[in-house]
Amino acid sequence: MAKPPVCKIMDYGKHKYQEKKRANEAKKKQTIVKLKEIKFRPKTEEHDYQFKVRQVREFLEEGNKARITVMFRGREITHREIGQNILKRVETDLKDIAITEQPSRLEGRLLFMIIAPNPRWLQAQKSRAEAAERAPAKQAAAPAAPAASAPSSSASAASTGASAANGAPKAAVPAPPPVASGAASLAQVRAEAPKA
Repeated sequence: MAKPPVCKIMDYGKHKYQEKKRANEAKKKQTIVKLKEIKFRPKTEEHDYQFKVRQVREFLEEGNKARITVMFRGREITHREIGQNILKRVETDLKDIAITEQPSRLEGRLLFMIIAPNPRWLQAQKSRAEAAERAPAKQAAAPAAPAASAPSSSASAASTGASAANGAPKAAVPAPPPVASGAASLAQVRAEAPKA
């Protein structure tokens, strides 16, 4: 303890306000991981299987965990190996972006496993997204200046009417009148345009 004791005089209301703001900022940055569930059956056909695997992939890309369930009805439970094969197939199809958090387990008539997004893959996705956000901003700023200067030079030459070849002024050619409907043919537009 310091001698003499040091005391800081402060506004308590301001201190409480700043504490509350810090807590809100921390809450904004935190991510909530949800557990999503996809249900298969032993008789799930190929198209349905592909569709459901695509859904699981989307869940994992969002950063959520997925519970893959195989439901057995009636005497299907006697062929548990079909359900095990489905879960193994899902696991191999998603091995590039997912890790198995809980291996397959049978509870009553449900065979399930839980998979989570691979942390390395998730981090790589975030860094790619950040790089993609930065790149278009830089590209959009750079070409804007040359593009703006190019039309102005051609517009100024057209407004003076001077020809670069012989220095004589160009004859002004009026533009054809705007066509109200898209049904007008090219021949009609040429017929209506004044001849120079």
